[in-house]
Amino acid sequence: MDEKNTAEKNTAEKNIFVIGLDEANEPVLENGPGADRYRFHRLLTIEDLQSGEVSVADLLAKAEAVLDAFEGSIDAIVGYWDFPVSTLIPILSERYGTRSTSLESVVKCEHKYWSRLEQQKVIDECPRFGRVDLEARDPQPPEGVRFPMWLKPALAYSSELAFSVKDEEQFRRAVGEIREGIGRVGKPFEAVLDRLELPPEMEGVGGRVCLAEESLSGVQVAVEGYVHDGEVTVYGVLDSIDYPDSPSFLRHQYPSALPEPVIQRLHDVSRRVMRQIGMDGATFSIEYFYDAGTDEINLLEINPRHSQSHAELFAYVDGVSNHHCMLSLALGEDPALPYRAGPYRMAAKWYYRWFADGVVHDAPVDEEIERIEREIPGVRIDVVPEEGQRLSRMDQQDSYSFELAHIFTGGDSEEDLREKYDRCVAALNRLFDATAPGGRQEEKRKNEQERERG
Repeated sequence: MDEKNTAEKNTAEKNIFVIGLDEANEPVLENGPGADRYRFHRLLTIEDLQSGEVSVADLLAKAEAVLDAFEGSIDAIVGYWDFPVSTLIPILSERYGTRSTSLESVVKCEHKYWSRLEQQKVIDECPRFGRVDLEARDPQPPEGVRFPMWLKPALAYSSELAFSVKDEEQFRRAVGEIREGIGRVGKPFEAVLDRLELPPEMEGVGGRVCLAEESLSGVQVAVEGYVHDGEVTVYGVLDSIDYPDSPSFLRHQYPSALPEPVIQRLHDVSRRVMRQIGMDGATFSIEYFYDAGTDEINLLEINPRHSQSHAELFAYVDGVSNHHCMLSLALGEDPALPYRAGPYRMAAKWYYRWFADGVVHDAPVDEEIERIEREIPGVRIDVVPEEGQRLSRMDQQDSYSFELAHIFTGGDSEEDLREKYDRCVAALNRLFDATAPGGRQEEKRKNEQERERG
């Protein structure tokens, strides 16, 4: 049945356009509360949004052609990815009369330098930071920002071009790599900045700027929430755990194991920051570090969208994925989230990574993945690379590793989560071959170290 006839048949049905709707998230959306009254439409593909040079103007034109040709009602335009999806939503929503937070509030989150300027107006929980002049003949660390530090573009995908540097030599090497690659996202980001009336402190900054921030230590946590009619609601706090001796994520785990007083402080800081940013009618995810030794909280970054990485975790523990908040807000409703109504006490998203380059051979097919999921209850597996793909040519990878698979586990204890993950890795290793010299041995060593420390 075509879209026009379907819309006419059921006038109560809401047409929701999802920018970058992917295979992993489609079933999560379709199984959420109220999904029987929603009809989801894919608007732009992942390849359109994340491959090669990004052109905001071209993406808008392509999206508008689809929306203009649609003969039913356009009830919501949503997405759960970073730039350019996050900025396309308010631009398209303004044109088509759907609900969204303002473009300015999104950019205040995503432009790392502007975001820091806004944060320090209302909180003290952020590191020393400054701009690095990439145009200088011999760029220097900002005055007052000490090693070790992180260098990162004002905007990047999935920690792309983000480097941890401990001295002047590493600083110069990182600046060289950032200089070479910053234009891919920085140039189109400037086209978005041109749509805004910028404050004096942002004049001349642009989108191709490099930020230096002092390194943070402690436990990394993520705070998820939303703003509806000006009221900030935090609905979840998750722990993010790295591989040993690596800045790459091993897993996200929900709910957080932090003490309740610390969690309440995270709620308070998040509310103050989001009120300052001016977001409304949208979800957010804020990343923090908590240092138990000093009892300090430091804000790492603000994402102007909820995390699709956490969708399964909320469904496992609370009974409803966080996509529900995005959909409700886009339709003008205040999300009514259940609490701890899911089948498991806790859940995790694991990143099965490779720490050396290689070419993928014998990538598991759908039937093999489905068999593993049947054999291990409370598990879902998404394989990342395609058959024959060289890992170093994959998009959206951090500077230190390559993602082979995302493994979601639900269980009643951390030991239960780990046991299910280990079983999945063992099953995948019998199928997967991403061999590079030393690659499999290095992965085995890092997994063994993590288990010993866990």
